[in-house]
Amino acid sequence: MPYCDVGTLPSSPVADSQLNNDIKIFYRTYGGGPTKVLLIIGLAATHDAWGPQIKALTGTTVPNDDDDVVWNGEEGNGGIHVCAFDNRGVGRSSVPVEKSEYSTKIMAKDAIALLDHLGWKKAHIFGHSMGAMIANKVAAMFPDRVLSLALLNVTGGGFQCFPKAPYLNPCEVAYSFNVLQLDRQTFSVAYRFVKAKTPEQRAAVDLDTHYSQEYLEEYVGTDKRRAILYQ
Repeated sequence: MPYCDVGTLPSSPVADSQLNNDIKIFYRTYGGGPTKVLLIIGLAATHDAWGPQIKALTGTTVPNDDDDVVWNGEEGNGGIHVCAFDNRGVGRSSVPVEKSEYSTKIMAKDAIALLDHLGWKKAHIFGHSMGAMIANKVAAMFPDRVLSLALLNVTGGGFQCFPKAPYLNPCEVAYSFNVLQLDRQTFSVAYRFVKAKTPEQRAAVDLDTHYSQEYLEEYVGTDKRRAILYQ
């Protein structure tokens, strides 16, 4: 099975024995060609979750390391070479025991170490949810390695988006919190999210966390988008 031994690449600019000692990242590649795409998945998901995107990009979901695959050097489906991997702590990758070893900065270094391992100087970076946060960190830390960013279901940060208190007088602070205060709908969604236990309950609340009410209430044929997406 293909693994990247993170932090043990002497030539890597991100090698960091303190942060990444003995961490192995499981990955798989698909297709081939000059266009390099790195897929970074979100919280608790594995590389397999990228199946539809891998299929669309390369025309296959069979990894290059499969015993039945014999790469002939031809550039199928536009010459796109895709790599998807399991983040540390998930799937077949190593599971560090310290909470401090799971920052987006460290995980961005994992992604860059994987690019080094593959011999990719630059890549298009796709990220979903937490994976998109990691992708943002990759771009901020190593902009020369990023050809483009595709960020799916991501936020720029929670409380970190608020103006820093030292730059605000008391009136400005009060105004900011009045403007940004959470409304009843937001509290309701947050409460349902915490209470959701079954897949059905989680699916229902996920709709309200990812889409606007206007979008969900639109009709597609005879059914509302909410009903279609819920299924």
